[in-house]
Amino acid sequence: MASALEKTASPGDAEKETVTELLESSKIGVQEKILKHSHDADAAMKAFEQYDGQSLELTPETNKRLLRKIDLHLMPILCVIYGLNYLDKTTLSYASIMGLKLPPSDNKLQSGIGISGSQYSWLGSMFYFGYLAWEYPTNRLLQRLPLGKYSAFNIIMWGLVLSCFAAVENYAGAIAIRFFLGLFEAAVTPGFALFTSQWYTKSEQGTRTGIWFSFNGFAQIFGGLLAYGIAVGCRKTGTLIEPWKIVFLATGLLTTCIGIIFLWAVPDNQMNCRWLSKEDRILAIERIRVNGQGVGNKHFKWYQLKEALLDPLSWAFFCYALLADIPNGGITNFFSQLIVGFGYTPEESLLYGTPGGAVEIVALIAAGWAGDKYGHRILISFSGLIVAILGMILIVALPLSNNSGRLAGYYLTQASPTPFVALLSLISSNVAGYTKKTTVAAMYLIGYCTGNIIGPQTFRQKDAPRYVPGEITIIVCWCVCLVDLAFIHWYCKWQNKKKEQIRNAPDYVKLENQEWLDLTDKENPEFIYTL
Repeated sequence: MASALEKTASPGDAEKETVTELLESSKIGVQEKILKHSHDADAAMKAFEQYDGQSLELTPETNKRLLRKIDLHLMPILCVIYGLNYLDKTTLSYASIMGLKLPPSDNKLQSGIGISGSQYSWLGSMFYFGYLAWEYPTNRLLQRLPLGKYSAFNIIMWGLVLSCFAAVENYAGAIAIRFFLGLFEAAVTPGFALFTSQWYTKSEQGTRTGIWFSFNGFAQIFGGLLAYGIAVGCRKTGTLIEPWKIVFLATGLLTTCIGIIFLWAVPDNQMNCRWLSKEDRILAIERIRVNGQGVGNKHFKWYQLKEALLDPLSWAFFCYALLADIPNGGITNFFSQLIVGFGYTPEESLLYGTPGGAVEIVALIAAGWAGDKYGHRILISFSGLIVAILGMILIVALPLSNNSGRLAGYYLTQASPTPFVALLSLISSNVAGYTKKTTVAAMYLIGYCTGNIIGPQTFRQKDAPRYVPGEITIIVCWCVCLVDLAFIHWYCKWQNKKKEQIRNAPDYVKLENQEWLDLTDKENPEFIYTL
């Protein structure tokens, strides 16, 4: 019991006091010592100081009303931005078959920057080098700076950077743009995971994460139709600038405009939310008390960093992201060329890629909803990955002449993100302690970046049009991912049993406002891991 729950310490303290030590020293002085270190607790603690000794009643009706209000104001903007996040980094795939790879020419419909197949692969990877380089620093800034404002800054900047791709004239310029695009987009996924944990209860997080992540699929549909319309329009009527440049300008400027709306619409947390009344702000915090995680803490805690690096769950998350995103990196950057390899024209590939987005939307929303409803996010997410493996087997096994069968296989592979999204939502639900949460999110996305850097390199020009080595690599990676998911499920279940034994001990006492002490999931016996 002595090590069951440790009270958070200020960054300069050499040791942390355990709850047992606090109780033994003076039961009367426990709350006094909590208040002494309240500057190191979660920001929610300050919000409740004025209600000391008063009870806050959150009725089911009030909770339902608040949830509707939060959904109405947050979910649409999160969904649109996340869709643009996917669209902007995959615009390169559309541009690759709209003239980007062609040599420079006086003909605006047939002029590019003149890059080889291997250079295109490195362009795909370079985005993730920028992402990787800035992932941990941006997670620290997400903790340290106002969450809403810092996220908006990055959204606006990546839109402007993407627009600059229209001015690129050579490979070096394209490499620089892709690097900075990755750098600014590095804040989006961890930031949105923090928004989700900050505003929603554990039982709501899986569905919401699935919804905003599913807009990758909507972006794939929108992007394919947009690129197809631009390609056909330019071919029929001509254009003053190259079609691929129009795609970059359209998507980049759209992102910048939505980023400005995000800056105005999305608060940093409940305490400075303009669309909630003063009373509703407190109740919005009260409704997430059950998470045991609070709403944010700006203090960096070395012991939480150490715990994150020593926790097997953190490394299981990292390994999944690494292995799952080797396939993602290959498919994301080469899906248009894959479809061309199935026997379709470049214009047809822009159009025929869109149904894959619909598959992703249905898979993510269905898996997120079912995972929250039945309490088994990890096990339910297995289904999407199994469907994706079957799809890739179809692509590898069917002959080149079977265009429709191989295209159907590609559509099935778009169900593959379901476990990735489930684990992303589990970082919101199952990792507590703000420093630890941002560290684990950074590790997860560092794995994501590394996988996406490797992925495009498995699709070599000499293997076209089948790309069999890359496709077999994808199947192997996904099979190993199934084993990793099984370990994560078992580990969380085992930890819950250990915590239940601690809570049932006769000398166990829960501290008042324990939920707002910025405790980690490991040190808080009240914390229950979502499965």
